[in-house]
Amino acid sequence: MDSFPHPGSRPGVHWMAPAALAAAAALTACGSSGTSSTSTSSAPATSAPATSAPATSASTATAAPTVPATVSTTTGPLGTYLTGGNGRTLYLFGRDTGTTSTCAGTCAVNWPPLLTKGAPKTAGQAQPAKLGTTARSGGTTQVTYAGHALYLFIGDTGPGQTKGQGVNAFGGLWYIVSPAGSAIQGAPAPSSASASASSGGGY
Repeated sequence: MDSFPHPGSRPGVHWMAPAALAAAAALTACGSSGTSSTSTSSAPATSAPATSAPATSASTATAAPTVPATVSTTTGPLGTYLTGGNGRTLYLFGRDTGTTSTCAGTCAVNWPPLLTKGAPKTAGQAQPAKLGTTARSGGTTQVTYAGHALYLFIGDTGPGQTKGQGVNAFGGLWYIVSPAGSAIQGAPAPSSASASASSGGGY
């Protein structure tokens, strides 16, 4: 009968018992058959930043109207005078020559011209025969009355206010307008706005 040599009887040969060989094979098989789990990390969801067009605003002095302007009248302590269709007081500018407006730039911001799209209309005691228009730079059309270009005043925030009456600003005096088309030169009720403007400041 053949006999297995002792591990120390043959140099360079490492003897391993069959049981140990079986265990090693099992461990190798286990290691090779194991599956490695890989975690997939998804990149955080990103959304394109919301973009909106910058807000734009148009000055009342330059915004083109979409309807014909209306010239009406109201009555107060200074008598009966012209107003716009929204009840805001209308003024003439003493520096203007005829229907040509000399109020532009900062002046037109503080004293917005009464603009119209198409032929203006009348209401109240305003007289249709006195209505007219004049062209402004920029392509807008300003309403005239009895040969005077008509303006609003930034200091009047509602109907019936006449804070611009008698104000000396931008090289001339500002007056409310009678239905006959003449300047009403009475003094308005005292107001801080008209006082500061009349002294040469503010407007």
